[in-house]
Amino acid sequence: MTHRITIPDDFPRVISGTKAENKVRSLGEVQIYSEKAKTQEELIERIRESEVVINIRAYTHFAPQVLGSCRNLRLISIWGTGTDNVDLKSARELGITVTNTPGANALSVAEHTIAILLCLARQIPLLDREVRSGNWPRVEMVQLSGKILGLLGLGAIGRHVARMARGLGMDVIAWTFHPSPERATESGVRFVSKEELLKTSDVVSLHLRLTDETRGFLKKEDFDLMKPTAFFVNTARAGLIESGALYEALQSKNISGAALDAYDQEPLPSGHPLTILPNVVLTPHNAGMTPEALINGLMMAVENVESFLAGKAINPAYMVIRGSR
Repeated sequence: MTHRITIPDDFPRVISGTKAENKVRSLGEVQIYSEKAKTQEELIERIRESEVVINIRAYTHFAPQVLGSCRNLRLISIWGTGTDNVDLKSARELGITVTNTPGANALSVAEHTIAILLCLARQIPLLDREVRSGNWPRVEMVQLSGKILGLLGLGAIGRHVARMARGLGMDVIAWTFHPSPERATESGVRFVSKEELLKTSDVVSLHLRLTDETRGFLKKEDFDLMKPTAFFVNTARAGLIESGALYEALQSKNISGAALDAYDQEPLPSGHPLTILPNVVLTPHNAGMTPEALINGLMMAVENVESFLAGKAINPAYMVIRGSR
């Protein structure tokens, strides 16, 4: 039996031409689309007859209508950690297995977190522009050594960030849904309440998955708790923050600055309010885009497909929903 496998959203291209593409083509009949589906109906047409879908981009939404229209679909293998673009309730009811690749880009995202934090603390984007313009500015910068870093979430990315921050001489505290003495010792952090973390941290860095439980996790009252000298970093998901709350905190100087890699609108449109704030460092949701992270995650996504089609056990860490179709 030939398995029908579809990649509906390789745009911009990342899997095409890689060893991951070669591997997946050895598993069945593969169709790769390198243009974004313009409508849900177009997405349905792409995957209607597929047994397996490999999801590359978070902009592809597997809504109940989409899943219900694909009677042959047995597996959605997600490249990446986030599952907020899949209606998991419908997938569970329809018996569709959903897998992801947690940790595949954790090191890359952690490095990016530290990089944009340093850019913010040292005002590197501003200084670079000024020097290129023939100026020689003298501005006060922030030394991170000796400062408190508060991590909201201590998964694979948060643990790497903690290690790197300690290397800079920072004191690391953390909040998580599942604190334990063992995790604290392993990561070299001290667990505190969310309120204490927000009140005492010089830098607050967000590392949670976006779920129904965490959507809007940080609200206006949370930003109000932070120090006026504090920085905020988000390399996770924009949906974790209440819309407008961060902008208000930055505009009013309730916090000192932010370094961001995720937004409510992507691409971020020209003239967006965040783009005119001087105390913000912005990158285009590319924290995990290193060659090592890309191929590692793509191969994991394909290996999940290979195990599924062979009837082998999938690593429990990669299993989001186990279906029964």
